[in-house]
Amino acid sequence: MKQGRPTLEKLTLNRESLPFTDRYPFNLPALQQLDSLALHPKVTYLTGENGMGKSTLIEAIAVAYGFNAEGGSVNFNFSTRASHSELHQYIRLSRGGGKFRNGYFLRSESFFNVATEIEKLDSEGGPPLIKSYGGKSLHEQSHGESFWALFMNRFSGNGLYILDEPEAALSPTRQMAMLVRMHELTGEQSQFIIATHSPIVMAYPSSTIYELTENGIQQTAYTETHNYRITKQFLDNHKGVLAVLLDEKKTD
Repeated sequence: MKQGRPTLEKLTLNRESLPFTDRYPFNLPALQQLDSLALHPKVTYLTGENGMGKSTLIEAIAVAYGFNAEGGSVNFNFSTRASHSELHQYIRLSRGGGKFRNGYFLRSESFFNVATEIEKLDSEGGPPLIKSYGGKSLHEQSHGESFWALFMNRFSGNGLYILDEPEAALSPTRQMAMLVRMHELTGEQSQFIIATHSPIVMAYPSSTIYELTENGIQQTAYTETHNYRITKQFLDNHKGVLAVLLDEKKTD
């Protein structure tokens, strides 16, 4: 019997088992009314202002799936500094179709630690892991180049890729190229879950966008997201916006 496209279909928060609701992370507005969240078979975005819980939620999804909290594949098992919340313990992930053959959790703020772990493991012998990343030390590349080496070499078809703010090291041009790479991989039965502030990164058309606000989590159209609207407002009239921000007085 032929299996269908592998997917994470839904996450469910076991609210009845929560130890408390008045402390982090369960007091985050995004979690106050969360019961479940349907995931798009190709791309799901989490977006919103700082402090709304995007990274906390996406990290919990990654750890609940079996990824290392600091990033890497499910085979990575190291900890530089345990900083992830206990949210993953109360999340259930519903899967559909077949089984993913590949997967990766990119946590932008700790990718340096992943690169260090790769060098450590390679120094201990065995098939060099760095070959899967293009063959060049990630520490010998710029932050953006190392991210790009990951996307182009380590990612492949039939994979689950959970990315926390991948735009952190990518220029606008590379962010657009990332959409092309995502399109190639979703065409090969891969699935992405991405937390991002970037209007470029979250522009992929076959997707669902969830915006995290003080009122909870709401599915939002691309052009209605706060990050899209505020960026467009600035680019359409950057002089006027700057005049207001910097309180500049108009002179003759």
